[in-house]
Amino acid sequence: MKPMSNGRRTALRAMPAALALAAGTSARAAEPGAFPSKPIRLLVPFPTGSGTDLAARIIAAEAARAAGQSVVVENKPGANGIIATGQVARAAPDGYTMLITSNSHVANRHLFKRLPYDPIADFKAVAMYRRPTPLILAVGPASKHRSIADLAAAARAPGAKLSYASGNSSSHVAGELFRQVTGADMLYVPFKGNAEAMTEVAAGRVDMIFADLGAFLDVGRGLKLVPLVVTGPEPLAALEGVPASPDAGLGRLSISSWGVFLVPSATPDAVADRLHQLVAAAVRTPAMQQYLVASSSVAHAPPRAEIEAFLRSELTYWGAIIQKAGIEPQ
Repeated sequence: MKPMSNGRRTALRAMPAALALAAGTSARAAEPGAFPSKPIRLLVPFPTGSGTDLAARIIAAEAARAAGQSVVVENKPGANGIIATGQVARAAPDGYTMLITSNSHVANRHLFKRLPYDPIADFKAVAMYRRPTPLILAVGPASKHRSIADLAAAARAPGAKLSYASGNSSSHVAGELFRQVTGADMLYVPFKGNAEAMTEVAAGRVDMIFADLGAFLDVGRGLKLVPLVVTGPEPLAALEGVPASPDAGLGRLSISSWGVFLVPSATPDAVADRLHQLVAAAVRTPAMQQYLVASSSVAHAPPRAEIEAFLRSELTYWGAIIQKAGIEPQ
């Protein structure tokens, strides 16, 4: 996930000062013998300033205030999230090292030949903080395609070779799903991140991109990208007039991004439950609600068992798309 633009980051950081800083220690001390009794490390596998990073810092601040212990946010970007995830998998299973990650966590299982961990067996779910958010299929401002039907027809035309830009695993896999749903023959054009990929689409050098909603609102709108469809079951209030994929006749074009907190699998359930309580309570605070509104997200803190079932389902879903696309693991 790429850093947010200066304008949107400034708007989010105009929240109360505590929300933009790493968590500090509450004046209320933790009860003797209760968890946590020392600072918690929260690893973020993406750069400082990314959407996941900003959410992590707000939740860390609110959780620290409630727990009476610091929650220290550490950014460990690299290898599509594998570096930070591997560190958490190998950490002591005591609840004092936690990971916040995204859908790349399950996609990596199918995109890489070897991972230093199992994305399901080596982790225990703690909490989610927002509902899965659909991606946005967008084209450049000079594109002649002004509807998803027109784009799909052009992509299927004999001899056509449209291209799609990809800045992360979400946009890559979504592009492959579009190929499967439409039967189109399209060229995959990878970039280091979504901001660069969207810039190339805006310039007309690549035909389209599937962007995370936050990235589209943050960068895509500024580049005057034209949204054609939302890859979810319903339209979004933030994108009035843009149809959802079922309304556009592409009901199978369903893929989303999400965020989740994880700990090593051997962490005691009582500790994971306490962490869940802290995160879920933080999600309900005005500070986090303000962030979610600013990033066009919806709060979501389901039970841990529901999250673990969701992760297994997503692992299968993303794997089926990747395997059908014939993407060779790196």
